[in-house]
Amino acid sequence: MPGYDPSDAPVQEASPVKILIAGGFGVGKTTLVEAVSEIEPLRTEERLTSAGVGVDDLDGIESKTLTTVAMDFGRITLADAGVVLYLFGTPGQERFWFMWDDLLNGALGALVLVDTRRLDRGFPAIDFFESRGLPFVVGANCFHGEQPYTAEEIAAALHLRDPATPVLLLDARSRTDARGALLNLLDVVIAQARTGASTRPPGPHRHESALRASLSQP
Repeated sequence: MPGYDPSDAPVQEASPVKILIAGGFGVGKTTLVEAVSEIEPLRTEERLTSAGVGVDDLDGIESKTLTTVAMDFGRITLADAGVVLYLFGTPGQERFWFMWDDLLNGALGALVLVDTRRLDRGFPAIDFFESRGLPFVVGANCFHGEQPYTAEEIAAALHLRDPATPVLLLDARSRTDARGALLNLLDVVIAQARTGASTRPPGPHRHESALRASLSQP
């Protein structure tokens, strides 16, 4: 076309999507946000002190020295999905759970991290999102790159209300794993927006038009 400059073509804006990264104390939420964020993440960490003795359960995570006291924040653009994800990492300690309802405002989905060495610590987060109807996927963090259980075994142990809820094996330090989990979560968000009920998500990369249509619904 004469006189056509590709740079003049309209730029398709990415849709903003708020996602929560949740889970119990010490499961790797801050690590995942740091690994996947395209910006320097905002962290609200404080050093663990003797004041937490008897309050914070460090069984299995004795080397942990810092904890999130408000939230973590990061951002990742998923060009293939046509969205920008704003990631809000929730605090894991029980005394900060009162903040979860505030962080829930405006969120479209959640990635719930669990540690199979301390699986009981994942139940409150799962109960929270199930009771509020927010779409979520479970990510079983493979510490040291190892995971002795299958996704099916973890799902059975968690007693998920919806058996179609995806349970993924991931390494929170891996940008590729974290990105894949977030794409999977977008599929769940799309499926539930379309049907109004929990369904098994479609393939992991068929997002763009469906997500835009879903997000445009009132």
